[in-house]
Amino acid sequence: MKVLSLLIILLLNNREMYKVLYIAILIFLSACSSEPDTSNPVSGATETENIVVLSEAQNKSAGIKFSTIEQRSISSILKVNGIIDVPPQNMVSVSMPLGGYLKTTKLLPGMHIAKGEVIATMEDQLYIQLQQEYLTAKSKLQFAEAEYERQKELNQTKASSDKVYQQALMEYKNHKIALSALTEKLKLINITPENLTESNLSKNINIYSSIDGFVSKVNVNIGKYVNPSDILFELVNPDDIHLNMKVYEKDLGKLSVGQKLVAYTNDQPELRHPCEIILISKNVNNDRSIEVHCHFMDYDKALIPGMYMNAEVEILSKNTYSIQEDAVVNFEAKKFLFVQIADKKFEMIPVETGTSEGGFTEILNPEELQTKNIVVKGAYTLLMVLKNKEEE
Repeated sequence: MKVLSLLIILLLNNREMYKVLYIAILIFLSACSSEPDTSNPVSGATETENIVVLSEAQNKSAGIKFSTIEQRSISSILKVNGIIDVPPQNMVSVSMPLGGYLKTTKLLPGMHIAKGEVIATMEDQLYIQLQQEYLTAKSKLQFAEAEYERQKELNQTKASSDKVYQQALMEYKNHKIALSALTEKLKLINITPENLTESNLSKNINIYSSIDGFVSKVNVNIGKYVNPSDILFELVNPDDIHLNMKVYEKDLGKLSVGQKLVAYTNDQPELRHPCEIILISKNVNNDRSIEVHCHFMDYDKALIPGMYMNAEVEILSKNTYSIQEDAVVNFEAKKFLFVQIADKKFEMIPVETGTSEGGFTEILNPEELQTKNIVVKGAYTLLMVLKNKEEE
């Protein structure tokens, strides 16, 4: 069963398959034709379960090559995911402070809008009443101001009592306050008080866009009455749209502000969007994750808030001991290296590996390997020979 497992591993890894199969056939034919010669140490027999000795023919066919572990810079990739988000200051909820009926609108979700553009028209009799109150208050203020000036002159000559003068002053100030309040109410519904006269009263008012962006939601339809607390539309300014990634606390130390990454959607994984980390949250969620905010270097209009995205963060390079990937063999869910202990004699030792990049694999336990000749070509051949001898 070990031999069968080994052959499956060889096929999966597809390394040096032809030479390995050739050596396997030689070994099989040799085993069938004669009894094993235990008196010759170079016949391929193992001294221990982790040591293999090759014959001259086996060694020549295997094409063994050696190398040593060396320090080199290796970067790793951290894969995370998140959603596209918009900061509160870039999302606008549009409502009507005084309520009213929606008369017209052309907005649809996803539609682009410009700052100052009319996005809806409202109508209500309350608007007419408010304009009427403003013009009435304006007339009363003019009368109160004239009466105040008249009483002021009379009081200076003592032709009028102080009480009458003070009453005229109070009336003037009250009307001035009332007019100021009505002015602000008109501004709330986008009516310019200075342009309002008795000949241009209107039951309709316009709602204007306060940003350049696009429509996120439309919550009303024509003819619907809306209350002051109702949200008619939601608008988004995409200038500061960003990716909100979820990173678990075990990986947090690998990230820093200013670090570069690429993001992509499930539908278009080949389309990469470069990003930069701008903020790392200080709050840990219940699932032990932290929010990391990233800015898109070049914003794509196809990206909208709420969209799910994957991201790959390149972890900063570090100098570490490494060896060629072909030197590492996998057997029974463990990883091993073959080191030379004599001519045509090799020992299989367990190894701990880390990140792989550019054909090299990080070695996490380099202490006992720094002075060893490590097999970087033919390692799986040695593994097959070793495990085949154990079965004999």
